[in-house]
Amino acid sequence: MLWISGILYLYSMNDLQPISTHSEIITISRLEYDELINKNLNQSFEIERLKLELDKLRRMIFGAKSERFVGATPGQLSLFDIPQEAKVEKDEETITYTRKKPEQEKAIGHGRMALPSHLPRIEHIIEPTDKIEGAKKIGEEITEVLEYKPGKLYVNRYIRPKYIMPENKGIIIGELPSMPIPKGNAGPGLLAHITVSKFVDHLPFYRQVQQFKREDVHISESTLNGWFSAGCNLIEPLFEKYKKIVQGVSYLMADETPIPVLTKDKPGATHKGYLWAYYAPVERLVLFDYRKSRSREGPVDFLKNFQGILQTDGYEVYKIFDHKPGINLLACMAHSRRKFDESIKNDKARAEFMLKLIQKLYVVERKAKEQGLSYHERKALRQIESIPVLNEMEEWMKEEIIKVLPQSAIGKAIAYTLSLWPRLQRYIDDGRSEIDNNLIENSIRPTVIGRKNFLFAGSHEGAERAALMYSFLGTCKQHNVNPFNWLRDVFTNLPECKTSLLETYLPQNWEKLPDE
Repeated sequence: MLWISGILYLYSMNDLQPISTHSEIITISRLEYDELINKNLNQSFEIERLKLELDKLRRMIFGAKSERFVGATPGQLSLFDIPQEAKVEKDEETITYTRKKPEQEKAIGHGRMALPSHLPRIEHIIEPTDKIEGAKKIGEEITEVLEYKPGKLYVNRYIRPKYIMPENKGIIIGELPSMPIPKGNAGPGLLAHITVSKFVDHLPFYRQVQQFKREDVHISESTLNGWFSAGCNLIEPLFEKYKKIVQGVSYLMADETPIPVLTKDKPGATHKGYLWAYYAPVERLVLFDYRKSRSREGPVDFLKNFQGILQTDGYEVYKIFDHKPGINLLACMAHSRRKFDESIKNDKARAEFMLKLIQKLYVVERKAKEQGLSYHERKALRQIESIPVLNEMEEWMKEEIIKVLPQSAIGKAIAYTLSLWPRLQRYIDDGRSEIDNNLIENSIRPTVIGRKNFLFAGSHEGAERAALMYSFLGTCKQHNVNPFNWLRDVFTNLPECKTSLLETYLPQNWEKLPDE
């Protein structure tokens, strides 16, 4: 049996003398004592978890979205910190690199940037109101003002005269050019405009309807939806060709993002579908594959024949690819870094120590980029400069994980990183590999902005059509292709295009037409 003695002293506010005392002996069993200790420990874990969630919530609502980390400047004094104890001096390392400044366009007159030379010029000659007869022109002042006219709708009217052949041998008439929508009255330019407006400029169809009304053109939202669906049906064979090309590359990044979908089986609510994103960093290809769930069936089906490097975050679904022959599975250092960034308030010293090491890894990547190193040269640079940092990180985490609470923010950050460590350091083995999969997260951003504007997809078929368009228009962005010009050309020529020539209309292969 155990006993606990507790003595309570109450003091007077003036003379601090004890005014009463109380002593009590409490007898408990060893089992009850152990239960109290475990309960206290569990409550400590729960408090740490709730503090972490509260900190995340505050960051989401009030905090800066940037995860940029700047370590303390050596030798800089704090305005409020009072020195507590002498700190142990550590070896310091100075990292320098050379960076080329981007060339800036020269300003013309009063610091203004020159207006684009490819824009048409409309000249307005303004003569002096007090012009004197016999005056001789000695020069001119030119002022350019950028102006805008709203896009205008117009009607293409095809007139085809009919002719009767001599001796009643029949009637002949000119052949109507192929239309993107058979028997439809929407031209390629209009289809391209409403599609780009929705998936690049994030304007839902109901807002486009309001724009058309301002031009005194009344088109219903259902009509726009019908035109868009017909356009997607036209380029679906091109998308199937594109999908096979993406599945055949040797390096892919993968991620997923939710998309709400209206379905008949959930009246008054939305189904949570997912757009699985795939990005080929070398070829700069973006592809979205819609699936009804976040289960492993989606990536397993899409990547069933894939061979090469696959880079993902720490989502459990991707673990299956770590044991698939022919696939080299990589993780994302940015996701690991985010865990330590979120744990600064929990354990500032440990979190900042790890963030500084990760920062050194990114300095190496920046150096390779700014020096324009080839894949082979980037691998060699990593072998020299990144491996020592990675070794230090691994050794430190293995020592520190037993010193922190498992449910604390820093404990979770270390455990998360160690669980993915083999995948996190594999990027150094191939110069093509990136240190993180931020490139694919950048490709996903348009879908997030669109989701805030559209709110949901009207059906599973609508979500599939959105995936198709986000894929093509995302690839247009990667290759600096004007999405409107590309899409108008595709809608114009695809109805008569031979299957063997489909690849020429893919965004990465497409060339701007001479008359555009």
